Amino acid sequence: MVAATEAIVNGPGMSSRERVLERIAKANSKAAGVPESIPRGYDCGSTQSTDETVALFERRLQDYDARVFRIRSNEIAARAAEILQSGHRQRIVVPDGLPTAWRPAGLAWIPDDELSIDVLNAVDGVMTGATLGVAVSGSIVLQHGPAEGRRVLTLLPDYHLCVIQAAQVVETLPEAFARLDSARPVTFFSGPSATADIEMTRIKGVHGPRFLDVLLVED
Repeated sequence: MVAATEAIVNGPGMSSRERVLERIAKANSKAAGVPESIPRGYDCGSTQSTDETVALFERRLQDYDARVFRIRSNEIAARAAEILQSGHRQRIVVPDGLPTAWRPAGLAWIPDDELSIDVLNAVDGVMTGATLGVAVSGSIVLQHGPAEGRRVLTLLPDYHLCVIQAAQVVETLPEAFARLDSARPVTFFSGPSATADIEMTRIKGVHGPRFLDVLLVED
């Protein structure tokens, strides 16, 4: 008798659950109304000059405790030597594609030939190039090309010296994504690695290097 009553109320072959879901779907379709288009014109391009964008990029990196050195292209090796030697860093890992002209004499440059985790943990730092910089977030973007190397190179060593051209710096994230190769891996980082626990105790070096120096090349 109960089964016959359910068949009359719900219709043949329809369970109570299906009947409830059908009613919900009909109610939702009536309440939804005509969908409105969502504007997508936000922050898609630069709103300031190139000099202003580069200056903002520098300030944001400094806010995150990174050191930024504005230099010319013919000063890369000399400034790298000065920075590394002043920090008593001698053994520096480099990706195979990092220009040899950027590597000053007097330091132990260690090419990354699939170095082990133990070796990478024991070096004094890493030196790489970059793909892009994003001013609004103070981010450096790597797509791990020949001058940037494997992702692990910029995660394990405690120190990172990064060379980026001013021409590689854009103002907004949409500009950055428009320039990136969607088929390649990508890493964003803003300053040295840092995190905080529930008591707001800031800890550096959890997800990457504790120290970041940036050579910002202006030509």
